[in-house]
Amino acid sequence: MASKVAVSAIALLAVKGVFARDFPNCQSGPLASNQVCNTTLDPWARATALVAAFNHNEKISNSWDNSPGVSRLGVPQYEWWNEALHGVARSRGVQFANSGNFSYATSFPQPITMGAAFDMPLIRSVAETTSTEARAFSNAGRCGLNFWTPNINPFRDPRWGRGQEVPSEDPLIPGLQGGLKADPYYKLAATCKHYAGYDMENWKGNRRYAFDAKISSQDLQDYYLSPFRACIRDANAQSAMCSYNAVNGVPTCADPWLLQDVLRGLYGFSSEDRWVTADCDALQNVWTDHRYGSSAAGAAAASLNAGTDLDCGQFWPQNLPSAYNSRLFNDTVLDRSLVRRYASMVRLGWFDPPAQQPYRQIAWDSVAKPEAKALALRAAQEGLVLLKNNGTALPLAKTIKKVAVVGPLGTATTQMQGNYYGTAQSISTVVNAFKTAGYDVSNAQGCAITGTSTSGFSAALNAANAADAIVFVGGIDTSVEAEDRDREQITWPGAQIPLIKQIVAAKGAKPFIVVQMGTMVDSSELVAEKNVDALLWAGYPGQDGGAAVVSILTGEKAPAGRLPVTQYPAGYVDQVQMTDMNLQSGSGNPGRTYKWYTKQPVFPFGHGLHYTTFDVSLPADLPTTFSTAALTANISFTNTGPVASGNYPDLAPFISVPVSIGNTGSITSDYVALAFLKGEYGPTPYPLKSLVAFARIHDVKPGEIGRATLDIKLGAIARSDKDGALTLWPGKYKLVLDIDDRAVWDFEITGDQVVLEKLPPKK
Repeated sequence: MASKVAVSAIALLAVKGVFARDFPNCQSGPLASNQVCNTTLDPWARATALVAAFNHNEKISNSWDNSPGVSRLGVPQYEWWNEALHGVARSRGVQFANSGNFSYATSFPQPITMGAAFDMPLIRSVAETTSTEARAFSNAGRCGLNFWTPNINPFRDPRWGRGQEVPSEDPLIPGLQGGLKADPYYKLAATCKHYAGYDMENWKGNRRYAFDAKISSQDLQDYYLSPFRACIRDANAQSAMCSYNAVNGVPTCADPWLLQDVLRGLYGFSSEDRWVTADCDALQNVWTDHRYGSSAAGAAAASLNAGTDLDCGQFWPQNLPSAYNSRLFNDTVLDRSLVRRYASMVRLGWFDPPAQQPYRQIAWDSVAKPEAKALALRAAQEGLVLLKNNGTALPLAKTIKKVAVVGPLGTATTQMQGNYYGTAQSISTVVNAFKTAGYDVSNAQGCAITGTSTSGFSAALNAANAADAIVFVGGIDTSVEAEDRDREQITWPGAQIPLIKQIVAAKGAKPFIVVQMGTMVDSSELVAEKNVDALLWAGYPGQDGGAAVVSILTGEKAPAGRLPVTQYPAGYVDQVQMTDMNLQSGSGNPGRTYKWYTKQPVFPFGHGLHYTTFDVSLPADLPTTFSTAALTANISFTNTGPVASGNYPDLAPFISVPVSIGNTGSITSDYVALAFLKGEYGPTPYPLKSLVAFARIHDVKPGEIGRATLDIKLGAIARSDKDGALTLWPGKYKLVLDIDDRAVWDFEITGDQVVLEKLPPKK
């Protein structure tokens, strides 16, 4: 959401005061006689009856996020803007109490840290816990029922300020996504955002509000749209958010090709209770920044006609009346947008008696339970990535008693939550976690995250000299990367590296560990410095970040996370413009993400060390030949493209591959199995490799073998042609495990190429 909208939200609450929100009363009062209260009807019929009772002005006044309702009908006010990116989060629609009940909720790590865990059952548990706590807040009148999360735009460029909000640079890795069906009610409604091609805030004067993302059809299909296909079509999320930017000349919120042909057509986002919201003030930007449409009224009508159903902002209430008078849209289109949203509320049980709804019984005693706190700790532990470890630096030896924690983030609290966060019951800092673990701890900040002051260096050096081990906790936080704040450099900012160098020069033989918070910075100097004994990436580890970090450093928990992004060298920012959306290497572009980056990274995508050693193997009897005809035998084709009964062609199975992970060391540890596909198939140039499956195997004990099955779909091994047709290609392939090809399986696909999915033509 735009920061200017957040400011206006605060002002609005200050004027109106904060009130517990009401549920509609279908038992008595004026609403009881409306068919929206008839639980025997389907959601569309019920919502249609409700909207039919609105007059024209009431329809327009309820076209924005802070919908006033219709008091004469008994329809209460409703705020559609609620956030829960990694726990119930502060936003216009979410109200935390000042103290006592509902003054806090569980704050999990940011998605970028949870993405490093490569553990989908963990992510599901986090989503279930977050939705339970959100329902408790809603039942107490402290938030709504729809939430504008997850953010699933891939982390294309390391400079992006919102990379912390997404799980990975790879589109295969899904975010926290919606449920599959209502039974008969949905618990909450999730929103897939930001649709589409959105991953820039404000880079060198290029602001997201007016940016036109020029994207090839091939990159659209294979990268930028892929997460939305999974979130909308496969996970059945109930709403989507169109983004600030334009794609190929058309603002996404006014693009009928994206909203109708792709979203509602190709991805099946067509049921009566699914709807599109604009990002906050994005509809205003359609006119003021993109200058799309002949006037403000024309731009308002264009977005409504294209398929946007809700304005986060007041552009529609201010401009739809003029557009209507000019006959730029009709009642049917306006009614449809309202009916979709209120049908969603029917699915969520908003109108129905609470006694018949299990979700309406969730209360405060379901918030921040001990199990949720344990889950937050586990999520942080699993997402920590050991990047460097010289010899036996980690885990810390049992003989170490005194630890100096230095650096600007050693006592960080809310900084470990990143953005879109809620109030946590408590936050574990690295300093306090070491104390809880029984260490004698000294602490000195030494320097700030940014700035050139060295006034704190001497205190940090003194603390380091008096300790048995030194832990530097630094990196970046939301003062450096955030919404509306991209970076121009990806180096360690401020005086952090100079302080590290001084500590290293004076430390002697004692272990020196660096813990990096934030997304991605070039750590090549730390890699090259032999007296930096270990480097641990923590991202934004949430409320139990300190405890998670200390548990890894002391060996209470073994590290097994993998980098969900490529760590580029600092010079990358001079080699490619952030506005260049092309993924493949070319003139002025060394390639983006591990798939296409042609130079040497500081650390590659998927890098992560362990405290033990593993032997990784694949079965010797895997098949070596497949035919496209056999692989697609159960797919039917029509004139408009491939269809499958009860399934989609790209979701058809290719093969399930068993993997064996033998722990050949002396420490119990998890292991993340990453399966990459290599080969020369499809159009040139070819990607270096592509992630096609992953699994996290838990608690593999020394001398034992952990097992997992990697289920690979046809869509995972397919690539698009230049027109964006997702195609299964004949060719020679190689499946490799881990980033160093620890196990290899060669196979060939023969026959004719088969199109699995076509992007609809532009009219």
